[in-house]
Amino acid sequence: MSGPDISVVICVYTEDRWEDILAAVASVRAQSRPALETLLVVDHNAALLDRLAKEFKEYTAAGDVRVLANAGPRGLSAGRNTGIAAARGDVIAFLDDDAVAERDWLRHFAEGYADPRVMAVGGRTEPVWASGRRPAWFPEEFDWIVGCTYKGLPTGLVRVRNVLGGNASFRRTAFDAAGGFATGIGRDGDKRPLGCEETELCIRLTRARPDAILLIDDRAVIHHRVPEAREHFGYFRTRAYAEGLSKALVARSVGTDKGLESERRYATRVLPAGVARGLRDALLARPGGAGRAGAIVAGVLTAAGGYVMGSVRARRAGTVFTVAEIEGGRR
Repeated sequence: MSGPDISVVICVYTEDRWEDILAAVASVRAQSRPALETLLVVDHNAALLDRLAKEFKEYTAAGDVRVLANAGPRGLSAGRNTGIAAARGDVIAFLDDDAVAERDWLRHFAEGYADPRVMAVGGRTEPVWASGRRPAWFPEEFDWIVGCTYKGLPTGLVRVRNVLGGNASFRRTAFDAAGGFATGIGRDGDKRPLGCEETELCIRLTRARPDAILLIDDRAVIHHRVPEAREHFGYFRTRAYAEGLSKALVARSVGTDKGLESERRYATRVLPAGVARGLRDALLARPGGAGRAGAIVAGVLTAAGGYVMGSVRARRAGTVFTVAEIEGGRR
């Protein structure tokens, strides 16, 4: 088959997602363009590591699925770096452990690398709500809260500043040029739901390789499960605040010009339009309109609060903070 060989990395951390993990692996094995291999990277959970090794023993012997322990500190970034180091493919794709990929997911990724300047290709992530439907108050502009593609991102096959980590792929040489994911940014099991590690990596990549092209192809679709606990406003606020903290880290690392480039357009154009739609729907007595408008305003203010808190503490220290230090106010 022409085009690059693709290794798929799925980072896992809890047995609570056992069925989700099996579904994610099955979706990779069902691809119209087969993956070279699937790597399951287990984040410091010996019981899960052993259970997965037994579950995929047959596939491991055939070289189709490999189960690995995270070789770095606890957290998603180090798990991804472990997968990168072990992968054999020309391209390394990342799939969330609670998502399933559509059949042509890898085929669309592979097509994106026809141009040798392309260093990363991302896709579209659709939410699968545990309750069966989107909460009426939950604005599509904030679907990034639950790890999904949000209203305001460009559609089609387009050039972007950064791809979104749960549905993304990178050429191996991208990591040779820029290094791996920063371990001070991103999620760490069940702790505060941080993010932005892929944003920081992508900005570093384009600095190291100014000719690099990063794409999103919205035909490369995955479906991401949103558990019931994340359908509530309390999680919405927690995640928004964490995003503000993460943005402070990114801006401190790569500068505010690049670190907040996309966010400025989002905050000045996409979100005001979302508030206006919500208010219009409220006037027309459509369900959830006022709630959506209010959630957008609350989300912006909460994220801004997290950003300010992270920025102030980082400036006081005069150095780059890790997430734990920003949260705790420690050097």
